[in-house]
Amino acid sequence: MPATMHYTKPYTRVKPDLALRDHVRHAMDSFYNSLQGEYPENVYHMVLTEIEHPLLESTMKYTGQNQSQAAQILGINRGTFRKKLAFYGML
Repeated sequence: MPATMHYTKPYTRVKPDLALRDHVRHAMDSFYNSLQGEYPENVYHMVLTEIEHPLLESTMKYTGQNQSQAAQILGINRGTFRKKLAFYGML
């Protein structure tokens, strides 16, 4: 089962001023408000594409550029992680 399939509770170990979900909600509200009634397509894919690159960057920075640790933290296979790094020109 993928890591995201059994993740049911918000991450609560650290209590930031705003939880990640609140930042996402704010960003999405701003995005939709800027559309002025237009209906975009493929928003789900757009959001995932927008967050993946900084997610990889931040995780690599956190692990001191250790790809194995970063992949483990993200809950993805190291090979998949390397493909994503290559896609974003991070190798």
